[in-house]
Amino acid sequence: MFSRVLIANRGEVAVRVIRACRELGIHVVAVYSKGDRDSLHVRLADDAICIGEAPSSESYLNIPSLISAAEIADVEAIHPGWGFLAENAHFAEICESCQIKFIGPRPESIRLAGDKSMARQVMRKAGIPIIPGSKEVVKNQDEAFRLAKKFGYPVILKATAGGGGKGMRVAHNDGKLISAFLTAQAEAEAAFGNRSVYIEKYILEPRHIEVQILADRHGNVLHLGERDCSIQRRHQKLIEECPAPNLSEKLRRRIGEIAVKVAKVVQYENAGTVEFLLDEDENFYFMEMNTRLQVEHPVTEVVTGIDLVKAQIAIATGEKLK
Repeated sequence: MFSRVLIANRGEVAVRVIRACRELGIHVVAVYSKGDRDSLHVRLADDAICIGEAPSSESYLNIPSLISAAEIADVEAIHPGWGFLAENAHFAEICESCQIKFIGPRPESIRLAGDKSMARQVMRKAGIPIIPGSKEVVKNQDEAFRLAKKFGYPVILKATAGGGGKGMRVAHNDGKLISAFLTAQAEAEAAFGNRSVYIEKYILEPRHIEVQILADRHGNVLHLGERDCSIQRRHQKLIEECPAPNLSEKLRRRIGEIAVKVAKVVQYENAGTVEFLLDEDENFYFMEMNTRLQVEHPVTEVVTGIDLVKAQIAIATGEKLK
């Protein structure tokens, strides 16, 4: 087990990770911006280091400052929490190059699964069911028109990077397609610094099913059941149910098996979530993989009794899943 861990996050997220580390007997180093100097996570940590000004771009997203703090504190590992740099492959690579363990997936897996357009291509080749859509990013408006005609309206434009409903726009006809395309691009660039979008057939009134997985560095992968997060507003989840209601045992088992296969395809390590859409005919499609713990992970913890943050830390030390 690690003896010293730095938490590269703030607020409730950092507090949650601090609690798990404390129960494991790990010395916790927090980081904070000048605006967060009196925050709870700073007071709860064993040590705390200021990493910059209040804007996140000058503190929690500032990789050189985080690495400097980790080296000053002489930590063995960095836990990114969820949000900020948790799905940043470049950050994970830098941690590795500095011989600091990144408590999360390998950079290659983050890069492969984190780009939604690339992930779709990989899953298609592996025989994973995916929603009909573009094989690559949509380069221009003419291509958007061509693809919309091919798949049939309604269609949805999605950012290849990031999440949280940013860079997503639905178009029901030619008249709405261009504004949806341009708006999705602008949102994606503003939120993620990447304006690339792809296009999918929009499934009307789907169920949104996500599967919590754990994977170790020895090739063992297991899933901890699924959560139904179909009740949403503006692509933001409002209610999570675990297990998902009204699924046949055969379908529930099949979705779990495919989620495990997805993780193996990208040689995944640590905790992650595989998301699917389920249509009214019970056809299900891979949508994306979140290469981190999600905000919703406590729902699975309550049902299974497994502390997923502790599991993340144990996997990062090289422990095998049991």
